Amino acid sequence: MSLALGVLGGMGPAATLDFLTKLQAHTPARRDQDHLRVLVDINPQVPDRNDPLVRPGPVLAEMAVGLRQAGAEVLAIACNTAHAHADEIVRAAGLPLVDMIQAAAVAARDSGALRAGVLGTRQALKLYREYLAAQGMGLVVLPPERQEAFMALLYRIKSGDTGAEVRAEMAGFAAELEAAGAEAVIAGCTEVPLVLEEGVIRTPFVDAGDELARRCVAVCLGLESVAAV
Repeated sequence: MSLALGVLGGMGPAATLDFLTKLQAHTPARRDQDHLRVLVDINPQVPDRNDPLVRPGPVLAEMAVGLRQAGAEVLAIACNTAHAHADEIVRAAGLPLVDMIQAAAVAARDSGALRAGVLGTRQALKLYREYLAAQGMGLVVLPPERQEAFMALLYRIKSGDTGAEVRAEMAGFAAELEAAGAEAVIAGCTEVPLVLEEGVIRTPFVDAGDELARRCVAVCLGLESVAAV
């Protein structure tokens, strides 16, 4: 029997659906019954993780408790920035968490890169700096004014704009990281893969949501432990 997965989602909704599609794609299955049981809380009312004046942690913790009560045995968060509240979530639910940022950092290390560029929010960048350092890697980020432009682009994607102009602008941000010395680029926000995919840039592209999906399947099927790196 596989473990039931609880997903904290809705940050944003389209990114959560993208993660669930990847989860299904990575599951080895010949019939319905071979797939994982997945309990998902798509809650767009979680306070903005990028606003320092609000506290999303208690809302996320409450979601995690609800997922446990519904039958979840292991958790995943379909949002990079929300991992800043991972400790609060785990304490509240008493369940193990498959860490998206750890999964992405390990994938970047395994690509052979020594420096990884990350397209993510400021809070996510703080987390990635720590996780990449644990893998012996350096972090490459956009300069402050370009980070501001990146954030504006994220909110355009959240509003539903995934057109050619947005895709070109996101590819441009990735190219800037490469030019600054990144040997791999991590999509460190779950909106990024909605408009950027492997092959658009020269360096290895790490989709944190895709890496999380792979790890969740392996953990729920008992092929890896949650603590595996």
